[in-house]
Amino acid sequence: MNAFRTLLIVIFTVILGYTAIVGFNHGWNLLPIFFGDIFAMTWAGQFNLDFTCFLILSALWLSWRHNFSTVGIIFGLLGLFGGSLFLSLYLFFASLKAKGDIKELFLGKERL
Repeated sequence: MNAFRTLLIVIFTVILGYTAIVGFNHGWNLLPIFFGDIFAMTWAGQFNLDFTCFLILSALWLSWRHNFSTVGIIFGLLGLFGGSLFLSLYLFFASLKAKGDIKELFLGKERL
Protein backbone atom coordinates (compact mmCIF):
# COMPACT_ATOMS: atom_id res chain seq x y z
CA MET A 1 0.00 0.00 0.00
CA ASN A 2 2.93 2.35 0.63
CA ALA A 3 4.10 1.94 -2.98
CA PHE A 4 0.58 2.79 -4.16
CA ARG A 5 0.46 5.88 -1.93
CA THR A 6 3.87 6.95 -3.19
CA LEU A 7 2.63 6.61 -6.77
CA LEU A 8 -0.41 8.74 -5.92
CA ILE A 9 1.82 11.45 -4.44
CA VAL A 10 4.04 11.39 -7.55
CA ILE A 11 1.00 11.61 -9.86
CA PHE A 12 -0.49 14.48 -7.88
CA THR A 13 2.80 16.41 -7.78
CA VAL A 14 3.64 15.91 -11.47
CA ILE A 15 0.13 16.81 -12.69
CA LEU A 16 -0.04 19.86 -10.42
CA GLY A 17 3.35 21.13 -11.57
CA TYR A 18 2.69 20.42 -15.24
CA THR A 19 -0.74 22.06 -15.08
CA ALA A 20 0.70 25.17 -13.44
CA ILE A 21 3.41 25.53 -16.09
CA VAL A 22 1.00 25.01 -19.00
CA GLY A 23 -1.59 27.34 -17.45
CA PHE A 24 0.92 30.13 -16.89
CA ASN A 25 2.46 29.74 -20.37
CA HIS A 26 -0.72 29.21 -22.41
CA GLY A 27 -3.58 30.53 -20.29
CA TRP A 28 -6.34 28.77 -18.36
CA ASN A 29 -8.96 28.55 -21.11
CA LEU A 30 -8.67 24.78 -21.72
CA LEU A 31 -12.17 23.84 -22.86
CA PRO A 32 -12.21 25.49 -26.33
CA ILE A 33 -8.86 23.86 -27.14
CA PHE A 34 -9.88 20.50 -25.65
CA PHE A 35 -13.19 20.26 -27.51
CA GLY A 36 -11.77 21.95 -30.61
CA ASP A 37 -9.30 19.07 -30.97
CA ILE A 38 -12.13 16.55 -30.65
CA PHE A 39 -14.23 18.29 -33.32
CA ALA A 40 -11.18 18.57 -35.60
CA MET A 41 -10.94 14.75 -35.65
CA THR A 42 -7.19 14.72 -34.95
CA TRP A 43 -5.10 12.32 -32.86
CA ALA A 44 -5.11 14.92 -30.11
CA GLY A 45 -8.90 14.88 -30.37
CA GLN A 46 -8.97 11.08 -30.20
CA PHE A 47 -6.90 11.21 -27.03
CA ASN A 48 -9.16 13.88 -25.53
CA LEU A 49 -12.28 11.85 -26.31
CA ASP A 50 -10.74 8.70 -24.81
CA PHE A 51 -9.64 10.69 -21.75
CA THR A 52 -13.15 12.13 -21.37
CA CYS A 53 -14.53 8.58 -21.27
CA PHE A 54 -12.06 7.70 -18.48
CA LEU A 55 -13.14 10.81 -16.58
CA ILE A 56 -16.79 9.77 -16.91
CA LEU A 57 -15.97 6.28 -15.58
CA SER A 58 -14.02 7.84 -12.70
CA ALA A 59 -16.96 10.11 -11.87
CA LEU A 60 -19.39 7.21 -11.91
CA TRP A 61 -17.15 5.10 -9.66
CA LEU A 62 -16.70 7.93 -7.15
CA SER A 63 -20.45 8.58 -7.06
CA TRP A 64 -21.23 4.83 -6.80
CA ARG A 65 -18.64 4.33 -4.01
CA HIS A 66 -20.58 6.91 -2.00
CA ASN A 67 -23.98 5.43 -2.92
CA PHE A 68 -24.87 8.36 -5.19
CA SER A 69 -25.32 10.52 -2.11
CA THR A 70 -24.87 14.29 -2.28
CA VAL A 71 -21.23 13.89 -1.27
CA GLY A 72 -20.85 11.12 -3.86
CA ILE A 73 -22.23 13.31 -6.63
CA ILE A 74 -19.92 16.15 -5.57
CA PHE A 75 -16.93 13.77 -5.57
CA GLY A 76 -18.04 12.49 -8.97
CA LEU A 77 -18.13 16.01 -10.39
CA LEU A 78 -14.73 16.76 -8.87
CA GLY A 79 -13.40 13.58 -10.46
CA LEU A 80 -14.94 14.49 -13.81
CA PHE A 81 -13.48 18.00 -13.89
CA GLY A 82 -10.42 17.46 -11.67
CA GLY A 83 -9.12 14.32 -13.35
CA SER A 84 -6.02 12.66 -11.95
CA LEU A 85 -5.28 15.67 -9.81
CA PHE A 86 -8.44 15.06 -7.77
CA LEU A 87 -8.51 11.26 -8.03
CA SER A 88 -4.93 10.81 -6.81
CA LEU A 89 -5.62 13.00 -3.77
CA TYR A 90 -8.94 11.24 -3.11
CA LEU A 91 -7.39 7.75 -3.33
CA PHE A 92 -4.49 8.77 -1.09
CA PHE A 93 -6.80 9.84 1.73
CA ALA A 94 -9.24 6.98 1.11
CA SER A 95 -6.33 4.51 1.38
CA LEU A 96 -5.36 5.98 4.75
CA LYS A 97 -8.96 5.70 5.95
CA ALA A 98 -9.20 2.09 4.69
CA LYS A 99 -6.04 1.22 6.69
CA GLY A 100 -4.61 -0.88 3.88
CA ASP A 101 -7.78 -2.86 3.13
CA ILE A 102 -7.92 -2.82 -0.67
CA LYS A 103 -11.51 -4.09 -0.75
CA GLU A 104 -12.64 -1.22 1.44
CA LEU A 105 -10.61 1.22 -0.63
CA PHE A 106 -12.30 0.30 -3.89
CA LEU A 107 -15.75 -0.79 -2.72
CA GLY A 108 -16.33 1.53 0.21
CA LYS A 109 -17.01 0.48 3.79
CA GLU A 110 -20.75 -0.09 3.20
CA ARG A 111 -20.20 -2.85 0.62
CA LEU A 112 -17.88 -5.07 2.67
